[in-house]
Amino acid sequence: MDMSFMTVLGEYFPLILLILAIGSGLVVLMDQVFFKKAREEKILAETPDLNNSKIFSKKERLEKLKGPFLIDYCRSLFPVFLIVFVLRSFIGEFYQIPSASMIPNYLIGDYLYVNKFAYGFRFPIWGVKLIPVGTPKRGDVVIFSYPPDTRVDLIKRVVGLPGDHVSYINKLLSINGVSVPTSLIANQIMADDSETQAVQVYQENLSGDVHGIINMPWAPTHNFTNVIVPKGEYFVMGDNRDDSEDSRYWGFVQDKYLLGKPEMVIFSMGDQGVRWSRIGHLLN
Repeated sequence: MDMSFMTVLGEYFPLILLILAIGSGLVVLMDQVFFKKAREEKILAETPDLNNSKIFSKKERLEKLKGPFLIDYCRSLFPVFLIVFVLRSFIGEFYQIPSASMIPNYLIGDYLYVNKFAYGFRFPIWGVKLIPVGTPKRGDVVIFSYPPDTRVDLIKRVVGLPGDHVSYINKLLSINGVSVPTSLIANQIMADDSETQAVQVYQENLSGDVHGIINMPWAPTHNFTNVIVPKGEYFVMGDNRDDSEDSRYWGFVQDKYLLGKPEMVIFSMGDQGVRWSRIGHLLN
């Protein structure tokens, strides 16, 4: 995958925010400790009537005592940088669906709110888990760093937990030797890159998590048998089973790569405009 400007920005954005927060905070701290008092004493010496409320209003007094542009700029932006860094690193962020791999449940152009606290309190940038909160359940949809290229974030469904034996034969998923229940909902025509394709929509029950999946009957099956999921790793698949590059092709997702769990569609834009009905849709 090419490393575009947006990819680079997305990868380094938390680090950039941290540097800006620390840098602006240090400027404000240095001014408060070493320069502010002397600067204000000099201004008061040059304008002895500055504290006289009959001559100078409070606004005029603050304007006179205001520090240099850089210091004033850092004082204003430091709390902004800090709050955005904390919210984005520990609480939640937004993710845009980039491909058709999760259709029919997630559409290209969906913007999701992602709970970054769902699977643990992680140290920003390095992703080290400091406080374990929970682990993915079978059927959870997760956002994670793409293992072959961690600059890229992906969204898939967890189908295999640590220790599970996963098989996929003739488009039928099995976990620990038990076939995952599926039922055909509809045969339909789906647009794909300006073309139309015949697909089958199924309802899948993955350990109680019921969701839709899509199979393309004419597409070849990437069969495999009895793949054992290692400790601390997960086997993930897209809901659009024949149009998803996932663990079948590049392997497992380590726990350290988990970024969060999507919880709500906050906006959705398709070829025909805004999908108003999807906005505010809560996700399982």
